[in-house]
Amino acid sequence: MTNSNIDINKAGWSFDNTYARLPNDLLVKQNPIPVKSPELIILNKDLSNDLNLNFTNIEKENLSQLFSGNLLPTGSESIAQAYAGHQFGHFTMLGDGRAVLMGEHVLKNGDRYDIQFKGSGKTPFSRSGDGRAALGPMLREYIVSEAMHELGVNTTRSLAVVKTGENVIRETHLPGAVLTRIATSHIRVGTFQYIAATQKEQNLKILFDYVINRHYPNIKNSKNQALDLLKTIINVQINLVISWMRVGFIHGVMNTDNVSICGETIDYGPCAFMDTYSPETVFSSIDHQGRYSFSNQPKIIKWNLARFAECILTLIDDDKDRAIEIASEAINSFENIYEEKWLNMMRDKLGLFGEDINDQILIMELLTWMHKNKADYTNTFCFLMNEKFSDNKIYNDKNFLIWKEKWEYRLKLNNNSPEKYLKLMHSVNPIIIPRNHKVEEALTAANNGDLEIMNKLLTVLNRPYENHSSIIDFQSPAPSTNKAYQTFCGT
Repeated sequence: MTNSNIDINKAGWSFDNTYARLPNDLLVKQNPIPVKSPELIILNKDLSNDLNLNFTNIEKENLSQLFSGNLLPTGSESIAQAYAGHQFGHFTMLGDGRAVLMGEHVLKNGDRYDIQFKGSGKTPFSRSGDGRAALGPMLREYIVSEAMHELGVNTTRSLAVVKTGENVIRETHLPGAVLTRIATSHIRVGTFQYIAATQKEQNLKILFDYVINRHYPNIKNSKNQALDLLKTIINVQINLVISWMRVGFIHGVMNTDNVSICGETIDYGPCAFMDTYSPETVFSSIDHQGRYSFSNQPKIIKWNLARFAECILTLIDDDKDRAIEIASEAINSFENIYEEKWLNMMRDKLGLFGEDINDQILIMELLTWMHKNKADYTNTFCFLMNEKFSDNKIYNDKNFLIWKEKWEYRLKLNNNSPEKYLKLMHSVNPIIIPRNHKVEEALTAANNGDLEIMNKLLTVLNRPYENHSSIIDFQSPAPSTNKAYQTFCGT
């Protein structure tokens, strides 16, 4: 063992790679493809602490080797996972085409996390791709996933980004990079779709049992585990999308291969945050029909969940017709569950306690006014919390003031008080979000070797619910322009 290997093992890794022991149909053994001259760009010290990992005594050069995949710690066992996916509605057999799972790191309390390299080179699933990633998209995932974590949204997280010293060719030559992603697991709806497509019932049962044992042991003794797993995943996905809607996040690529069975936000490709409120908002350059628009996110997650239900029908009931009936009933419960949770989320955003028959009307009147008047989604709720920022003229509008009177009357119900409703509103309404133009500004500078802007942005995003000094520049929407903002997959 070289001194470099000894060095990277100091961090405190504790691997137990259970997924790597599953049938070969679910994975291939695959090491990262070495890169030329890796350079550590950013390391997430807070996340390192959360994972009980200590990198402070490891040379930066060796950290660069570690987080590029050039060196692997003892106990790791790299694999590429197989999965399928409905991409914009079209079914495709996929797999980790530019990522490898280094291993499963287990904390002393038993919590288990996947450590995955993204942009680590070709695998048997790469098809015509080069298996690499560009620096900009990897830093975007780092910035946005960490912002989402601080916003209280369930998400994968980012541990490190390394420049590879090599260019990747997209529309132009771009600096290459590897992201280290942390997830509760990387099992997706698409993982079940892949196994269902192979029609190997034995593997489906193995994967199903693995998911129950690893993620949902509370339903091990259920009379119908498959039905209860479906209902559980419906709930965790509803909770996730509710969180997206709360903060104005648009995922942009809600394919079934990007739906985690753990209910974590996964894959920050063409993602963005909504400034001006518009339900039809789309940022992805390839979403020409608005399939994954802001308002469509609940409908699409229901559609994706129906695809998951199809995969486990044989485990729900031996009688196919009966299984379809049972699964359909569960899927059809989506709207009522979602509507109730969305309504309660919006009540929280408006500081409303209890329920009133007119709450939905009150909420929709506000959203309609915001849409018509091109009001900023985040800043409107900031204004209602008395968090003032540079330009409040829009809130002098007569129709808004009429609505505000109704809201203030509703606030007085159910023993509410300013202290109570402001505390509630401050807990769910961010003052700071990753404004798209600020993210782009940081990425442009980072691509040119300047990390100062990105580090300042990350510092501000670390406390999104606090109105602290020097944040006014991060509260404002992008300056008006005739050019629509677009994001790209980064592949």
